[in-house]
Amino acid sequence: MKILLTGGAGFIGSNLVRHLLNVPSDLQLKLSSSTQRIDVTHEVLNVDALTYAGNHHSLADITAHPRYRFAQTDICDAPALTKLFTEFTPDWVMHLAAESHVDRSIDGPGAFIQTNITGTFTLLQAARAHFEKLTGPARDRFRFLHVSTDEVYGSLGTTGLFTEETPYDPHSPYSASKAASDHLARAWADTYKLPVLVTNCSNNYGPYQFPEKLIPVVILKALRGDPIPVYGKGENIRDWLYVGDHAEALHTVIARGRPGQTYNIGGNNERRNIDLVRLLCALLDELRPRTDGLSYTKQITFVTDRPGHDLRYAIDATKIKTELGWTPKQDHTSGFRATVAWYLENESWWQTILDGSYRLDRLGASATVQIKPAV
Repeated sequence: MKILLTGGAGFIGSNLVRHLLNVPSDLQLKLSSSTQRIDVTHEVLNVDALTYAGNHHSLADITAHPRYRFAQTDICDAPALTKLFTEFTPDWVMHLAAESHVDRSIDGPGAFIQTNITGTFTLLQAARAHFEKLTGPARDRFRFLHVSTDEVYGSLGTTGLFTEETPYDPHSPYSASKAASDHLARAWADTYKLPVLVTNCSNNYGPYQFPEKLIPVVILKALRGDPIPVYGKGENIRDWLYVGDHAEALHTVIARGRPGQTYNIGGNNERRNIDLVRLLCALLDELRPRTDGLSYTKQITFVTDRPGHDLRYAIDATKIKTELGWTPKQDHTSGFRATVAWYLENESWWQTILDGSYRLDRLGASATVQIKPAV
């Protein structure tokens, strides 16, 4: 199977590329008329513009792999995409390229509109033109997977779960741009019969995550002895999904999912932000104790909340479990332990980022940030 994957130098993308190249060859595929088990290997073309969050160092161990190719291409560049589709002739498209950080979208929404909406439109058009030329088995096996987020659904109260039928209610420029791209993908399925699948996932964490997201920020701030910022009172709740589990789920959906369907992907792992931060501090206390013998929790500080900060996200992943047999492998602690250990063991990876333009500064603050010690 030849896979054109966008955003493969990013966090989720790099983990997915590695998964696809290393997955066992025995694969169950859902085609238009039947489900077949065949021996197959994957050839991956990674299409990435290498913006601030695209890091080829995240793929250093596979750049020489015989089934891996890379094209530094912006998904808004229609002629370049047409050329890639013509030369590579993919069986599957896995679309992960996106601007993805809520705080960054508050500071500069324009890039999110351009990449997430215009870029998705441009990619859909290129895929459509490619698909319409296919015949026979090649047409039968073609798939377009659009990877999205649970943030398009808005905010939950203290109870309930997001399902595939939950109405969209985005609250940030990021989630609004992803909601628009979801609607485009589904419209191309309905209007042009492009075999599209959509996934909406909960918060990812794990190796190679750009250090502006909560978990790497906590780990790296702790190691540097800096205050560890927690928005508001830390009561916002997220469902945490280990990136390795997510990669496996995406592969499962594109191989066996039904075109035209949406699948929610969750980690079954809800936590308040403050509880997650304390867990990470406890893991660091165990794996890399402070030299003064105190706990890293002493560094926690509460800061002014983010504008439009949704209270709670939680995924109902029943559909992907019952239809496709996927469930996350990591439990409530194991993935976090593995992630902390990875950052401790891979300082050279994140240090090269911190030595550049990104310094763990806060983004997305609409007012003066007020810092107060944690209680």
